[in-house]
Amino acid sequence: MSSSKPILYSYFRSSCTWRVRIVLAHKGIDYENNPVNLLKQEQVGDEFKKVNPMGQIPSLVIGNQTLSQSMSIMEYLEEVYPDKPMLPKDPLSRAKVREICEIIASGIQPLQNLSVLKKIGDEKKMEWAQFHINKGFIALEETLSKSAGKYCVGDEVSLADCCLVPQVYNANRFQVDLVPFPTIVRINESLSSLEAFKAAHPSNQPDCPEDLK
Repeated sequence: MSSSKPILYSYFRSSCTWRVRIVLAHKGIDYENNPVNLLKQEQVGDEFKKVNPMGQIPSLVIGNQTLSQSMSIMEYLEEVYPDKPMLPKDPLSRAKVREICEIIASGIQPLQNLSVLKKIGDEKKMEWAQFHINKGFIALEETLSKSAGKYCVGDEVSLADCCLVPQVYNANRFQVDLVPFPTIVRINESLSSLEAFKAAHPSNQPDCPEDLK
């Protein structure tokens, strides 16, 4: 690995980038935060597409290599920085962590991300987001009711928790009723008190507007 710090291309309220920030903070990895303003379409500009041809964040630059897609980046960080592990040793528990990650990262979040909501249009985007988050949370609540201890899988912080917290934030943004999801709410509250999760919160990012801090 290069001795220089990793560079994270980020946006303060991006769920996918937020997941990666939690891992970086949890493992105590020093990195450079390079904001990309999604609202100004900087992610689809020619300059950023040299970093990530998909025009998406997060992207993590390590030396002369670039990684994209949050799950790939989180798994890389877990392998290269094994201290404070975020995947259990037991194979079944590891699979359960990955299952919960994919429920959120593949089954819920993409349906209410910025590019999809722009296609849906302002008139329908709230209804659309509420429907898909609620549908996903019904399945997630049932899954967590069988796997959770203090956190998503047992009593240790895992990659699943890194996916959960940003998604609950989005649910609140879109005014989803969380009363039917007590396990999700309980775990989110426990995680939100941890220092790594506080550090990674959108309000603590350099590109967060002052009126949202």
